[in-house]
Amino acid sequence: MLMAGPPGTGKSMLAARFPGILPAMSEDESLQAAAVASLNGGFRPENWQRRPFRAPHHTASAVALVGGGGNPRPGEISLAHHGVLFLDELPEFSRQVLEVLREPLETGHITISRAARQADFPARFQLVAAMNPCPCGYLGHPTHACRDTPDQIARYRGRISGPLLDRIDIQIEVPALTQDELMHGAPGEGSAAIRERVEAARARQISRQGKPNSALSGKEIDQHCALDAASETLLKQAIARLNLSARAYHRVLKLARTIADLAASNTVGAAHIAEAIRYRRLAV
Repeated sequence: MLMAGPPGTGKSMLAARFPGILPAMSEDESLQAAAVASLNGGFRPENWQRRPFRAPHHTASAVALVGGGGNPRPGEISLAHHGVLFLDELPEFSRQVLEVLREPLETGHITISRAARQADFPARFQLVAAMNPCPCGYLGHPTHACRDTPDQIARYRGRISGPLLDRIDIQIEVPALTQDELMHGAPGEGSAAIRERVEAARARQISRQGKPNSALSGKEIDQHCALDAASETLLKQAIARLNLSARAYHRVLKLARTIADLAASNTVGAAHIAEAIRYRRLAV
């Protein structure tokens, strides 16, 4: 997930709350996460069955993110295994650092090759990233004027490559709140209530196909994400208009299947497809 919005809109706060709505860790997941953390001497008994939350600074090097050394050790992406990797100020990370995310986002593991040996570490994590809509941060803000030129904005957004964006399923705007919304807004929903819905949706997936939707193969997507005529027409139009890649096509289907599961729907409808497509493009 990529969140874009002005400073102070709650992007970092939302990311920090994300582990609290994920399903409880199984014993096998807990053992895997603890084993990876122990390689760096970072396992703590009080963190048993707590999903990891890693938030490296944007000055982190590729080695810090991926791992390495003479005797290879896991980096931040592996230490976030079965948890959340939060990258704040995403465009401020170096292009080299961001590109190393492509392999683990696709395969769930990272391979480190050195002259003496090769190491393979697990890296199946939820990527949550945040960015400003422009260099100054105030593009589209209701009260602060943006001082950046269109060329500066384009260069800023261009720091995130197309192939990386293609692997981010949910891209949403987090707008600034008005004074009235900030002072008199309705109370939000608690993490515990959201987590119950997430766990119910996860249970539907395991019951139906024995694995979460994110792990479905191409053939399994065809089987479990079958579309009716209206949904198929909508998706065809989106592919043509948005020039979606084959990867994006399959990711839209899996995301729509998840949206349907959260709504306790046995079928993937046009509304689920439309919502999944909407998440492929930022409005800012």
